[in-house]
Amino acid sequence: MKKAVFLTALCSVTLVGSAALAAPVAPDLTYKEKLGRHLYMDKDLSLNSSQSCATCHHHNYGFADPTNSRDPYNTVVSLGDDGSSKGGRNAPTSAYAGYSPILKQLSSGDWQGGMFWDGRKTGEILGDPLAEQAQGPPLNPVEMNMGSEEDVVARVAAANYAPLFLKVFGRDAFTNVDDAYDNIGRAIAAYERSPEITAFSSRYDQKILTEQELRGLVLVKDKCSKCHSTEAAFGAQEALFTNYQYENIGVPVNEDLLADQNSVYTVPDNGLGDFLKAYLGENNAEYLSQNGKFKVPTLRNVALTAPYSHNGYFPTLTDIVSFHNSRDGWPDPEVAENRNDIDVGNMELSEKDIADIVVFLHALTD
Repeated sequence: MKKAVFLTALCSVTLVGSAALAAPVAPDLTYKEKLGRHLYMDKDLSLNSSQSCATCHHHNYGFADPTNSRDPYNTVVSLGDDGSSKGGRNAPTSAYAGYSPILKQLSSGDWQGGMFWDGRKTGEILGDPLAEQAQGPPLNPVEMNMGSEEDVVARVAAANYAPLFLKVFGRDAFTNVDDAYDNIGRAIAAYERSPEITAFSSRYDQKILTEQELRGLVLVKDKCSKCHSTEAAFGAQEALFTNYQYENIGVPVNEDLLADQNSVYTVPDNGLGDFLKAYLGENNAEYLSQNGKFKVPTLRNVALTAPYSHNGYFPTLTDIVSFHNSRDGWPDPEVAENRNDIDVGNMELSEKDIADIVVFLHALTD
């Protein structure tokens, strides 16, 4: 699929000697989180009852799309409820998303927060970007494909967990469709913030790292932490390995995805710039400085969430780390303007360094 020359060898992940990891204990969930779990798993919230949030954000695959992860060379975006439509962007993990703040412009001029790759769920309506994001897929015609908020609320009201919805939000919770739909988003967001999804249970969190993984961590702190912060922030108990800001790293056009007539992928995809053009208005030239920028993803569970980048161009971790290291020999960027040439493309990593970083990234798996 990708023609560039990649590194040929990767050291395998070293096992943790005699330090056996305890079996995970199912966390206690609040009523609201339990309700959110029901909603997250409910395929009836799609038109043909074939797709739930968990379909594209599955726990076994770092809460990203299992179909993509199983075949990251050929399947890079999610299939819709109709069995043929495909999105234009790779499904990111739903874990650790709840720390992303309401979209705002920083004093540096950079933007931070919001949800989706382009920040279009700002959080300004519900005060919670994650809750607003959860409202998107059920109504998206290339995703869950429901016709209206009223249709979604009606299916929730008919579900076997409807009494729990009433318990959490009150006996009149289905009376007003707009309020009910907002509460559906809030409940799903509560579940996504719960320790069942946002667990902080990786070997990194348990401070169980091999020598190679420790070398990788040092390299990440030195070379990558400007965007993938290694310091606890945003109220999180540990590092989130993202700053929730936006960058154009110069990802090439995914020609295979572009050729897929079922996909809504178009070129150029300007990401945050396209959203800000609508959000700020065409007369505000600020959006031009944000063209080609996409949200910096968390590195937590990243070993499970292949492929990588907004258009799924990179099938393996080695590929995308190699691309960050040097862009020599790679195709031209999808969007050339605003490309980050300071932090990306000249990292001066050796093949051994890249292997160490990739092995460390595996240690971020919950």
